[in-house]
Amino acid sequence: MNGKEYVQSVLEIVKSRNEGEKEFHDAVTEVLKSLVPVFDKHPEFIEAGLLERFIEPERQIIFRVPWVDDAGIVNVNRGFRVQFNSAIGPYKGGLRLHPSVNISIIKFLGFEQILKNSLTGLPIGGGKGGSDFNPKGKSNNEVMRFCQSFMAELYRHIGLDTDIPAGDIGVGGREIGFMYGYYKKLAGANDQGVLTGKGLSYGGSLARTEATGYGLVYFTEEMLKDNGNSFKGKTVVVSGSGNVAIYATKKATELGAKVVALSDSNGYIYDKNGINIDVVKDIKEVKRGRIKEYLEKVPTAQYVEGCRKIWEVKCDIALPCATQGEIDKQSAEILVKNGTMAVSEGANMPSSLEAIEVFQSNGLLFGPAKAANAGGVACSSLEMSQNSMRLSWTFEEVDEKLQLIMKNIYKNSSEAAKEYDQEKNILVGANIAGFMKVANAMMLQGIV
Repeated sequence: MNGKEYVQSVLEIVKSRNEGEKEFHDAVTEVLKSLVPVFDKHPEFIEAGLLERFIEPERQIIFRVPWVDDAGIVNVNRGFRVQFNSAIGPYKGGLRLHPSVNISIIKFLGFEQILKNSLTGLPIGGGKGGSDFNPKGKSNNEVMRFCQSFMAELYRHIGLDTDIPAGDIGVGGREIGFMYGYYKKLAGANDQGVLTGKGLSYGGSLARTEATGYGLVYFTEEMLKDNGNSFKGKTVVVSGSGNVAIYATKKATELGAKVVALSDSNGYIYDKNGINIDVVKDIKEVKRGRIKEYLEKVPTAQYVEGCRKIWEVKCDIALPCATQGEIDKQSAEILVKNGTMAVSEGANMPSSLEAIEVFQSNGLLFGPAKAANAGGVACSSLEMSQNSMRLSWTFEEVDEKLQLIMKNIYKNSSEAAKEYDQEKNILVGANIAGFMKVANAMMLQGIV
């Protein structure tokens, strides 16, 4: 059996065993098809049934989360934790709170997390979790009651050397604080490293808030430099207006770019003079408001209903930082038509498989999420290190380590692409580089 036949046979297993899980199917398909030459070069992986184990989570946990709202009404949500692969270290991955959350999305995120964590070079495996609870519009007490109920079950399955969750969409410092407080009460131990993204007063790391957005820009700058370019003087469109988008905007601006658009789920703002990130931070981080409110402080800006229309704005560099599947084939074709030179993913799998094909067939530089947005989990791992050593590094120390990690991710992805005759294809390079480390560890540990 050659590599192509092996991959195809495993993809058929994935689709038949995980019926209806489109997000998971897409994530696995994108990765496995790029690994075909690996299996041609390493037939021992086929003999060991490596892929059959790689695509099956080590453990899937689904549980109910009952909580009482401020009106005294009982609500029941569904909680998830998928512990996907621990070959190179304890499971590590965020918790997502959003109405769209289901087992397919959590599995796709957990699968991507295996490779993302491997690419950082740090000893962390892949996992992901969350709930279909929506924190938007809820009071602090409602969020707290949900988080405590969620942790009442999750705490049984996590630990310093077992599984270390972090934040994701809908889970910021507030939610992590509520979860950690209840974990500490249940576990009877001050295990600070069991959750990352904590507040600075109880074990959090400086630069963690900025890490995913900054890391995205550091990675993209390396990709641009390798192709004789940079952010300086470029027009940039960033989708989203959450943590990743805000700090990607800030860092890109510092490097000389002009970010002209940001969005939320309702629509997008366009500011030809460049987004005032301080105004956005006040709206989103302090007031928890909508991006449309930007016009109250900057009346010369424009607001357009419909967040997907943001890709119609002409730009040199596109940084999708909102959510999965936000760039479809049509949006990708618009970006190409408008002369965009690079797309780098700050969200998890924001570009559809068809969109990625459009980018690559038209020669755009493409930074895949598993490589480009790995700065968040990298800094989470640095937070774990600080907790273990009972010390805190300065912002500059963490930022320096983050820059080095992102440069190495690009370097390793680029070198892997060249080794397999896929020069400039950073998506294939990232998949191969991330996979090889996990694959070698799995081979050494036997059939488990």
